[in-house]
Amino acid sequence: MDTVLFLTILVVVFALAFDFINGFHDTANAIATSVSTRALKPRTAILMAAIMNFVGALTFTGVAKTISKDIVDPFVLENGALVILAALTSAIFWNLITWYFGIPSSSSHALIGSIAGAAISAAGFGILNYGGFSKILQALLISPFVAIAGGFLLMSLFKVLLKNKNLFKANKRIRYLQIGTAALQSFTHGTNDAQKAMGIITMALIAAELQTSDDIQLWVRIAAATAMGLGTSIGGYKIIKTVGGKIMKIRPVHGAAADLSSSLIIFGATLIHLPVSTTHVISSAIMGVGSAQRVKGVKWGVAKKIVITWIITLPISATIAAIVYQILNLFF
Repeated sequence: MDTVLFLTILVVVFALAFDFINGFHDTANAIATSVSTRALKPRTAILMAAIMNFVGALTFTGVAKTISKDIVDPFVLENGALVILAALTSAIFWNLITWYFGIPSSSSHALIGSIAGAAISAAGFGILNYGGFSKILQALLISPFVAIAGGFLLMSLFKVLLKNKNLFKANKRIRYLQIGTAALQSFTHGTNDAQKAMGIITMALIAAELQTSDDIQLWVRIAAATAMGLGTSIGGYKIIKTVGGKIMKIRPVHGAAADLSSSLIIFGATLIHLPVSTTHVISSAIMGVGSAQRVKGVKWGVAKKIVITWIITLPISATIAAIVYQILNLFF
C-alpha cells in the first residue's frame, strides 16, 4: 500500500479514537452538575448526553473548517499525514493521562497545541498560519473569563428571582430545568468539540490530495459524530466527580445557572466558527456561579490545580507532538 494512503488511513483511525476518548473524557462537562444534584441518574444522563452530542456533531461544520486550515495550511504542508498522526498521538496521550487522574483538562488545548508542535517540528515556525492561530488562541484564552462572568451574572439573576421563594421547593423544581440545561449543554458540546476531529480528518485528506477543498464530507461528519456519541456513552466518572463536586457544593440552582451560561458561550463560539474548550468554559462557569453565591464556598485549591493544567496543556502537548513526529519520521 502507498505510504501516504496508509498514513491517511491511520490518521482517520486515530482521529476517530481521539473523538471517542474526547467523548468519555468530556462527558462530565455536560452532565456533572445534573448528576451531582441528582436531577438525573448517571446512566440516564450519559445516554442523553450521547444522543445530544451526536445530534450536535452533525449540525454544524464551521469549527471543523477553522481547525482544518487556520492553524497550518494543509495545501502547503509536506508530510501532512505524518504531522497530523503525531499530533493525534500526542493529544490522545495527554487526554488519557488527565482522564486517569480525574483532571478536567482541555481536549481542545491538547489537540491545537499538538498540531502546532508537530507542524513546527516538521517545517519550522514559518509553517504556522499566525493570523488564524492567534484567533484560535484568543478564543481559548478569553472564553473562560467570559464564562466566569456569565456564571456570576446568571447566578446573581437567579438569586434576585428566588429571593422570596422557599429555597427547598425551588431547588426541587429546578431539578426538572436541569434536565433541559444538561441536554442543551450536551448538544452545544457536540457542535464544537466533535468538529475538531472532522477538521483533522479533512486536513489529512487535503494533504494526501484526496480532496481539493475544505468542505467536510458527509462520511467524515457521520463517523466523527458516531465516535463522539459512543465515547460519551461510556462516561467519565472520575471527571464527573471533580467537576460536579470538588470545585464547589452544587445545588440545582447552581447547576442550572452554570449549564445555561456555559451552553450559551459554547454555542456562540460555534456560530462564529471558533473552537473553545468546553472543559474550560463549564468549569469556569461553575467558579463564577460559586463566586456569586459565596466566594469562600468555591474550593479555590482545586480550581487552582485545574487552571495550572489548563496553562501547561498547550506547551506540553506541543512538545510531545514534536518528539513523536521526529520518531515517526525515522520510520516513514
